[in-house]
Amino acid sequence: MTLTLRNPHSVLAALAARPDDILEVRMPPGKPSDAWREVVGQAHARGIAVRTELATQESGRRQRDQKSERQSMATAMLREKPSLSLDELWTGDPPAPGQLWLALDCLQDPHNVGAIFRSAAFFGVRGILLTKDRSAPMSGTVYDVASGGVEAVPFAQVANLAAALKAAKEAGLWLLGSSEHARQDVAAISHDRPWLLIIGNEEQGLRRLTLDLCDETCAIPARGPVGSLNASVAAGVMISMLVR
Repeated sequence: MTLTLRNPHSVLAALAARPDDILEVRMPPGKPSDAWREVVGQAHARGIAVRTELATQESGRRQRDQKSERQSMATAMLREKPSLSLDELWTGDPPAPGQLWLALDCLQDPHNVGAIFRSAAFFGVRGILLTKDRSAPMSGTVYDVASGGVEAVPFAQVANLAAALKAAKEAGLWLLGSSEHARQDVAAISHDRPWLLIIGNEEQGLRRLTLDLCDETCAIPARGPVGSLNASVAAGVMISMLVR
């Protein structure tokens, strides 16, 4: 599958990680930003096609009476990053205390998925499990919002999350479910285990089977009048608490 990216930082991360998957860079007329100028320079150095799109001009009365069209944005075309197998997601040494993986249980907003990838890359999360069905696809929006995070964090897409969670347990991970109904504060979670933190759907939270597989559940206690957080914000807060 070919993706279109509009965030130059996502493109630069892909150029660094897998330049052979960059197919083309398209630039509008005019002076590019510093980040896009770096993209163009790296693309030229690697022999990647860079095309300049000409602005469309209207003529006659229509040109005088209507506002000019917005210039097309700079974009890059690239192949999507392939999903790993479950075994590849936790290869190497046995999971160690303090290490953290994530699982996303049917998140449907690509902006949330992208933001979680960005937080995961910032905090050094080891890998992310995603569900294939009833979930946001790994689209250009996810890559752009992640701002390079998708290139930095390994991920696996699975058809059966329950089976994948059981495999994670067999590999030595402990399952920590996030739920606003949980009684335990995330700040009280022990750091002496390698955790797989599971983030639930934006509206429904974790599915019942997912909850049943969790070793523990936790929540972020509200301190003010708003009782809940956006899924990606809650994920970022919990990740930061678990990797301290």
